[in-house]
Amino acid sequence: MTSKLVLVSHNLCPYVQRAAIVLAEKGIPYERIDIDLANKPAWFLKISPLGKTPVLLVDDVPVFESAVICEYLDETALPRFHPEDALERARHRGWMEFGSAVINAIGAFYNAADDAALREKIDDLRSRFEQIELVLGAGPYFEGVRFSMVDAVFGPIFRYFEVFESFEDFGFFANTPRVTAWRQALAARPSVGGAAHGNYASMLRQFLLCRNSEISRYATKHAVLQP
Repeated sequence: MTSKLVLVSHNLCPYVQRAAIVLAEKGIPYERIDIDLANKPAWFLKISPLGKTPVLLVDDVPVFESAVICEYLDETALPRFHPEDALERARHRGWMEFGSAVINAIGAFYNAADDAALREKIDDLRSRFEQIELVLGAGPYFEGVRFSMVDAVFGPIFRYFEVFESFEDFGFFANTPRVTAWRQALAARPSVGGAAHGNYASMLRQFLLCRNSEISRYATKHAVLQP
């Protein structure tokens, strides 16, 4: 790929991280520009009809929505991360959508207003990981030894839990040894580690502190206990 690529980003967005992982895995050079979604610049609104990140500028032509960006990258640069078989490819795309539903469930978790609501959201997330546990094989990745788009989706998802678990062990992965092993394998992959900013954990903690939710109280307690 010889096009000039610019990834328009928000520093906590898991969907941006998907695209960054795919770009890194394919060895594609690109520039990354962070914006403040609470104060969107006018130029961003012109290239993002939905007002969301990521947007990939390909020689100044905007491609928006993370799934579309990842599909474009997979069609235009090697190695291919989708399976060659059409049915398997469809199955992978389904699990990518499942990953997006998990991100929505994570948002419901950190916005839960009280302890009862938080426990309900914990159970919901736990059940989702138990669902995917049933389809995982020997690993280390979703498709076995082959890195796939599903891995690019779940790398940023698992990153959230490093911060959540610094507050308390909520037992998200208590019954999912294969998911736990998958999570560890993805965390060790350089593309996944490099997809987020170096101060991601502290930025996420600060974000959670400001939610005025039950998890905010956990974050506040954790902050007070830190030396």
